[in-house]
Amino acid sequence: MSNQLSDIGLIGLAVMGQNLALNIADHGFRISVFNRTTSKTEEFVAKHPDTPGGLHASLTLEDFIQSIKRPRKIIILVQAGKATDAVIGSLVPLLEKDDIIIDGGNALWTDTVRREKDLTAKGLRFIGSGVSGGEEGARFGPSLMPGGAESSWEELAPIWNAIAAKVDPKTGKPLEGASPGRPVEGGVPCTAYIGQNGAGHFVKMVHNGIEYGDMQLICEAYNILRHGIGLSIEETQAAFASWNAGDLDSFLIEITANILAVKDPVTSAPIVDVIMDRAGQKGTGKWTVMDGLNLGIPISTISEAVFARCLSAIKEERVAASKILSGPESRFTGDKKALTDAVRDSLYASKICSYAQGFALMRAAAEEQGWQLNFGEISMIWRGGCIIRARFLQRIKEAFDRDPALPNLLLDPYFKDIIARTQHHWRQIVSDAVLSGIPTPAFSASLAYFDSYRSARLPANLLQAQRDYFGAHTYERTDQPRGKFFHYDWVGDRQQHEV
Repeated sequence: MSNQLSDIGLIGLAVMGQNLALNIADHGFRISVFNRTTSKTEEFVAKHPDTPGGLHASLTLEDFIQSIKRPRKIIILVQAGKATDAVIGSLVPLLEKDDIIIDGGNALWTDTVRREKDLTAKGLRFIGSGVSGGEEGARFGPSLMPGGAESSWEELAPIWNAIAAKVDPKTGKPLEGASPGRPVEGGVPCTAYIGQNGAGHFVKMVHNGIEYGDMQLICEAYNILRHGIGLSIEETQAAFASWNAGDLDSFLIEITANILAVKDPVTSAPIVDVIMDRAGQKGTGKWTVMDGLNLGIPISTISEAVFARCLSAIKEERVAASKILSGPESRFTGDKKALTDAVRDSLYASKICSYAQGFALMRAAAEEQGWQLNFGEISMIWRGGCIIRARFLQRIKEAFDRDPALPNLLLDPYFKDIIARTQHHWRQIVSDAVLSGIPTPAFSASLAYFDSYRSARLPANLLQAQRDYFGAHTYERTDQPRGKFFHYDWVGDRQQHEV
């Protein structure tokens, strides 16, 4: 009977849950599955009778629990928030000491901290694991970011290492060719232990914030090419395809080139032209921005990417405004090939700033939470499986190999040289876009971030004087030790007082 027990269990058979279960079974692990709708469980298992590891359909939670080897490992892939808490609540009375619950959803990292603390007090173990790569990644190899007690990770590691995306150890490029029942063998798995309690879900959240930035920057580049420079859809598609063969080689650039090549089957127009310009979002970008504010870390590129989606959502209001408000008539002038190359350089420079902000946010969170984050390793596990996988991530790994304490990617010699080489084009494109009335919130925010970060002195001295004037908030002096505060009586006896 013991040899019929499953190696792991999974609750939640929406598309992500089904695909992850099949991925696990394809790697030879027997997996028990459970869904609140029992017919869905039965249909799923019946549809896949020949997986290498085997699927076990559990129709009750009690059967589900009893079908898994001890200490049990149970993945939850249900809606984040109350639904996850409800599933955990139903499991706790049925579990035994040292059983492990793994939340693979897009959970808010503070919820993960709370859950891990509560379950530890009950003698259970908890892992909050980011899972990136969408439906395709879950099926054939995601990027996995587990956080929790390291001893819990050691129990889960053989399965997570097996099912994660793999990259070539020499080139860092994702290994491809997986198909149902035939997973990719060899390579370096895109998973690693991230850190205690909520570290895994925090890193996944920042990944998603960076993803927002990447997508918005690409959209702005596309908008400039088509509506600023005036390239045809074919020329724009060719530009993205060529960029994907260089430093910008990435999943998002690749699929952008693919999208731009597709014609709408109804109108025969480029399909991108008939898709409504109203973007959706699920909240992880907003969470990233909120944590940037809470930690006092400027993540302006990511923030503008989130706000750009918000602006896109007020479509009817924008249409009405377009009939009332006017902008400049001028357009980009000059050689189209040179301008296209300048957009490419602007995109790369802006991308560097976006990632610099994301890694700075992770560093600040690690310091506050006591996490020992390995930033080079994090960049490595993002090289395959996840949405932001890119050649560029190898450069980030090399930067942290050179200096594990690097405070900002902009200070690394490689990235410093890239910015020095591209910033003339970057400034030209942002300036031309402003003069042409083409919105570039993420390009512009990235450039402003770079210029602010490289400035030894900012006008915050005036701002602090204003705060002291109306609220007696005090200020420091440039000729006095740091941490020594003063207040000036701006409207009274005109005296400065040390506070």
